[in-house]
Amino acid sequence: MSPSPVTSTPILRRTLIVSAIAAVALAIVAAVLGGVFKGAPGVWSGLVGVLIAVVFLAITAISILVANRWFGQELYVQLFFAIVLGGWFLKLVLFVVLMIVLRAQPWIEPLVFFLSLIAGVLMSLAIDVVVLTRMRLPHVSDTTLPTVAPEDAAPSLHRPDDDGNGTDADSGNSHV
Repeated sequence: MSPSPVTSTPILRRTLIVSAIAAVALAIVAAVLGGVFKGAPGVWSGLVGVLIAVVFLAITAISILVANRWFGQELYVQLFFAIVLGGWFLKLVLFVVLMIVLRAQPWIEPLVFFLSLIAGVLMSLAIDVVVLTRMRLPHVSDTTLPTVAPEDAAPSLHRPDDDGNGTDADSGNSHV
C-alpha cells in the first residue's frame, strides 16, 4: 500500500506559482520606479531586491516540497526537519554572503534595493496568507484511523449502573 500524498503539497505548489507571477509584476514595477528615481542603478537595484526576496521566500516552500517526497518512510520526520532546517541555514549563509558582496557594488542604490526587498517580502507574505486562507485543509490531514471489526462497532446499550427500570441501582435516581 502506498502512502497518501501530503495534503500541504498542493498549497505550497499554488503559493509558488502565484508568487512567481506576482514577482514578475513587482519586478517590473520596481525596475520602472527605480529607473525613474535613480536611473540605471535604480533599475538593477529594484530587480535584484525583488529577486532576492522571492528566491529566499521560495526556498522554504521548495524545501518542504522536497521533504514531502519521503512521506510515509520510517525516517520521514527526521528527514523533513533536516531538509527544512538545511534550507533555513542555506538562506542565512546566502543572505550574509549576498549582503557583503552587494554592499560594495557601485550599481546598487541602497534605498531602491531596500524598498524593493521589503516590497518582495510583503508581497510573498500576503500571497501566502491569501492562498492558505482560501485552500481547504482537513484538520486530520494525513491521519488514518484504525479499522473496527463489525461486531465491535455497535455500542453497548446496557449501562453498568442501569438495573433496567430507568433508575440508578445505587441511588434510586431516575436517568430520564
